[in-house]
Amino acid sequence: MPTRRHAVDGSPPDAREAGRLLFAGPCHFVTGAAGVDSLPPSVWSEVAFAGRSNVGKSSLVNALTGRRTLAHTSNTPGRTQQINFFDLASRLMLVDLPGYGHAVASKQRIAAWTDLVKRYLRGRVPLRRVCLLMDGRHGPKPNDEAVMTLLDQAAVSYRIVLTKIDKIAPADLAAVTDRTVSTLRPHPAAFPTPIATSAETGDGIADLRADLVQFAEPVPPTT
Repeated sequence: MPTRRHAVDGSPPDAREAGRLLFAGPCHFVTGAAGVDSLPPSVWSEVAFAGRSNVGKSSLVNALTGRRTLAHTSNTPGRTQQINFFDLASRLMLVDLPGYGHAVASKQRIAAWTDLVKRYLRGRVPLRRVCLLMDGRHGPKPNDEAVMTLLDQAAVSYRIVLTKIDKIAPADLAAVTDRTVSTLRPHPAAFPTPIATSAETGDGIADLRADLVQFAEPVPPTT
C-alpha cells in the first residue's frame, strides 16, 4: 500500500540508511531533570523534541528508536514533567521536553515547567536542533508561535514536525501543511518545510531520522 505524500521530498538513500542504522542502535534513558541545576553534563550533541501537551513527543521518540516504551506515553496532557535525556548509541542525545499549553497540573507547576524549558532552550550549548511538534490536524497555534519566536531569539535551529497524520485526510493535510509553511516564512531560525509523521503507521519516520543523523557523532573507527 503506498504511503501518504510527505511534507518534504524524500531524503537521499545514503542519509536514510545512516539514519536507520543510528536509530537502530542502543538507546537508554540517562536522567530526568526537574531543574536547571540537575541538567546532565554535555557529552553529545543534543536534539530536543518540543510541543504542546499531548502532541505526541514521547510516541515520536519511541517510533524513531523502534521501541514501544523508551519514552513514557500517556493520554493525560502534561504527563512529562521533567526534561528527559536518552543516549542514542553514544553518538547523539535525544531530549524529550515537557509539553506546553494545557496540562493537568497546578498553575505553579506549569509555570515551573515552562521556565525550565525556556532556560534550557536559551542556554544549552550542545543543543543542535529542536523538533517542534504540531498536531497535523491543526497546524500552528498561538502558543506554538510564541515558542517559535523564542527559538528565533535564541538562534536555535528548528524544524516543524507534524504528528498524527494518520488521523487526517490527505487533502486536509495538504491544507494544514500549506498554512504551516506560510507561518514559517517570517521565522529566521526555522527550516522552511515541515516533516509530516505518524508514530502509528511510521509515515515520515525515515525522513526525520535522515534529517537528524547529521548531528550524530561519527561512528568510531574499527581497530
